[in-house]
Amino acid sequence: MTTVKAHAPAKINLTLHVTGQRADGYHLLDSLVCFGETGDVITVAEADETRITVSGPFAAAVPTTPDNLVAQAAELLGVTAHIHIEKALPVAAGIGGGSADAAATVRALTTLYDMPIPDDETLLRLGADVPVCAHQGVVRMRGMGDLIDVVSDTPMAWETVLVNPGIPVSTPAVFARLATKTNTPMTEPIPEPTDADFPNWLADQRNDLEGPAVALAPDIGQALAILGQQPGCRIARMSGSGATCFALFERGRASHAVDTINQAHPNWWAVLAIS
Repeated sequence: MTTVKAHAPAKINLTLHVTGQRADGYHLLDSLVCFGETGDVITVAEADETRITVSGPFAAAVPTTPDNLVAQAAELLGVTAHIHIEKALPVAAGIGGGSADAAATVRALTTLYDMPIPDDETLLRLGADVPVCAHQGVVRMRGMGDLIDVVSDTPMAWETVLVNPGIPVSTPAVFARLATKTNTPMTEPIPEPTDADFPNWLADQRNDLEGPAVALAPDIGQALAILGQQPGCRIARMSGSGATCFALFERGRASHAVDTINQAHPNWWAVLAIS
């Protein structure tokens, strides 16, 4: 049987500015996004009806019902398939796991069935984060996720660590705690991610959801503090609506930080996302 695999990398929100809210409730964002080397793996094969199987360390938290975005991705394309998810990323973690899986499923299924990849507007039907997860490099995402500009075609040049303190965070609950929903966008121009001053520029930007998320889950604040204390850390911030946090490191320092955090908090999830 022919199978096709696709990588579903972690989506890291380097910034997340909430710039408005539409009358229908959808929030408007201005976010700089990059993608990790770590991620899930999607494998698809032809089948008479769509079914989902899951393995991996976070498999228990993944539904295999039709409401899973990977099943909806197959429905969007008008095909059926056996879709297997090797789940390496924590669920409800602010790193786009479900959206990344859906985007990878689209890539795999269009290869399997020799179809064109839908445009961003079509992918938006699957969710606000799915179009950006169909891209690579460093990407600016605005609006509801429908306005996408590639900042750099090359991957992030900074060693990056991801840490999740082992708690799921509800995105609606975090947004509900956000006091101001008409905040300023990112400052321009956006420097090249390879620039030595990139972390300094990044430090002047924000994740507007970080404060509300820490109020809901104080362990996020602990994770941020521990990341910030590691030698060589240039910036530590929460990704998305949490609870995963990231840190950019000077070359050669990130692996030591991962080892230190795993030893101190063996129940947390700490990985070298970009080497």
